[in-house]
Amino acid sequence: MSLYQKNIGKIGERLAIKYLLDNNFLIIQTNFKSKLGEIDIIAEKNNKVLFIEVKTRIGLSKGFPYEAVDKKKISHMKKTAQFFLLKNNYKNYKLSLNLISIVLNNDLTINQMKYYENIEI
Repeated sequence: MSLYQKNIGKIGERLAIKYLLDNNFLIIQTNFKSKLGEIDIIAEKNNKVLFIEVKTRIGLSKGFPYEAVDKKKISHMKKTAQFFLLKNNYKNYKLSLNLISIVLNNDLTINQMKYYENIEI
């Protein structure tokens, strides 16, 4: 991954966090890493722990950002989420894998942002 892609990813994550906070989500952790994978944002709302992948692109020349989340990515997210729940003693919480897909304009303003809950392929 290039430095440019990492920077676009970080911009997307900041925009996603702002969106979540504006919509009354509690941010538990960002960039949670384990041997099994990484989760961009872990949040809580309505007694649910939400594991959120953020995908960001400038324009649509490579397709919509959400199209980059495949079965393999979801499998890694599930395993990483289960590890987080065990490690942090969240026994009575429902798990939800979610996605925020962000398309930016060339000037890095938001063209489109969509929040998908309970993603499965």
